[in-house]
Amino acid sequence: MFCLSDKKIDDQQLKQQTLDPSAGGFVCFEGWVRDNNQGKDVQKLAYESYPILAVKEGNKIIAETYEKFDIKKAYCTHRVGLLEIGDMAVWVGVSAAHRDAAYKASRFILDEVKSRVPIWKNETWTDGESGWVEQES
Repeated sequence: MFCLSDKKIDDQQLKQQTLDPSAGGFVCFEGWVRDNNQGKDVQKLAYESYPILAVKEGNKIIAETYEKFDIKKAYCTHRVGLLEIGDMAVWVGVSAAHRDAAYKASRFILDEVKSRVPIWKNETWTDGESGWVEQES
C-alpha cells in the first residue's frame, strides 16, 4: 500500500502494519529533511503532488514489488505539504521471510517512487531564495 500524508508519519503504526508472524526479516527506510542540499543551506521544504496519479502509481509500484520479490508485506508513505528540518519525508517498510528480499524490495520501492511518482520538492534556503529541486533517479 502507498499513501500520501499531510501529517507527521507515524512510523510505529506503519511498522505494526508491516510486521508478519511468518516473516524472519523487516527492513524500513526513513528519509528525513536535512539542513543542506546540493551545496545550499536548507531552511524548510514543501512537497507537492498530483494525488490521484501519485497514489495510483505508488500502488502500482507496491504491486510490482510483490511480483518481483518474495515478501510478506510492503508499505510506503510520503509526506506532502510544508516540512521542517528533521521531519520524516518518506517511510518504506517491508517484511519478508528472509532479509535479502526485504532489503532489495525496500530499495526497489524507494528508487521507483523517487523516479515515477509525481511528487515535487520546493526548498527554501537560508538566504531567503527558494526553488524546485530535481529528484534523483
